[in-house]
Amino acid sequence: MDNNKSFNSTAILASGQRTIFAEADALNQLGHRLADDFVDAAQLILNCPGRVVVMGLGKSGHIGRKIAATLASTGTPAFFVHSAEALHGDLGMVTGNDLVLAISYSGQSLEFSTILPVVKRLGTKIIAISGSSTSDLAKLCDVFLDGSIQREACPLNLAPTTSTTVALALGDALAIACLEAREFGASDFALSHPGGALGRRLLTHVQDVMRSGDALPIVSPELLLPEVLEVMSAKTLGMTIISNDQNEPIGIFTDGDLRRLITQQGDIRHLKIKDVMSLHPKTIHFRAMAVDAATLMEQNKLSQIIVVDDAKHLIGALHMHDLMTAKVI
Repeated sequence: MDNNKSFNSTAILASGQRTIFAEADALNQLGHRLADDFVDAAQLILNCPGRVVVMGLGKSGHIGRKIAATLASTGTPAFFVHSAEALHGDLGMVTGNDLVLAISYSGQSLEFSTILPVVKRLGTKIIAISGSSTSDLAKLCDVFLDGSIQREACPLNLAPTTSTTVALALGDALAIACLEAREFGASDFALSHPGGALGRRLLTHVQDVMRSGDALPIVSPELLLPEVLEVMSAKTLGMTIISNDQNEPIGIFTDGDLRRLITQQGDIRHLKIKDVMSLHPKTIHFRAMAVDAATLMEQNKLSQIIVVDDAKHLIGALHMHDLMTAKVI
């Protein structure tokens, strides 16, 4: 190996393109040869009462970790067990209710040849992803998924490149097929990602971020504007809510309304809030998703929105800043 060889940008670009095209071609071939064995594998996963235990060694192990993570985050309980560690105690994690997904391109892994007969005695079903349909792994499994390739992208045909891409794609295909079969939705996905931005968007309800109780600027319709402005200033929500005797919101008056009113009339001290409030204010249910509140506010160019319960009674208010603070938007 010559580390001092001159840098050839054209050759490097051509090499990168060859690798990507080679792997893309292998994936295209894989897609066309998917058949009933893939359906059988998906059905085993969907019917599994336990967890999918993904196993692999070396590069196949790295791919296995990713597949297990993808399955777990898309509705299929799964975890990864290193094949070598399974020989020394970790096989105890596997039960008869589980399903093993074994990954080995050669299918001749000594670890699998030792482990899988024990797994079968537990009654555990086995799916294999391998490049050899005549391997020991293929003979031991219940469903064989063909991960064979014509050659690796590596010019030496040695480094696992195309073969690992194909194995990963098969794992992704299984995960997504099961996701769709279960009708696994965005809210389900968020439950396994509560700490991320997606989780905050899909798990936060209006009631989690709304202002309520003494923080609400609520006035009666007969109040004069100077008194209304005192309430608005004290509550710092940029508006006040006008409610009737049944605690139903019948109007809203915002900072913007105040500026426009002063421009039009000058002296506003004699006015009652019922005469200048905006009728039929927009409301949202307290159990609605916070992200839906943000959408409604954006569509109607609102900075604030009133929150109501099942009986349409006033229970809270939401400012766009509250959604920003909660990182919903």
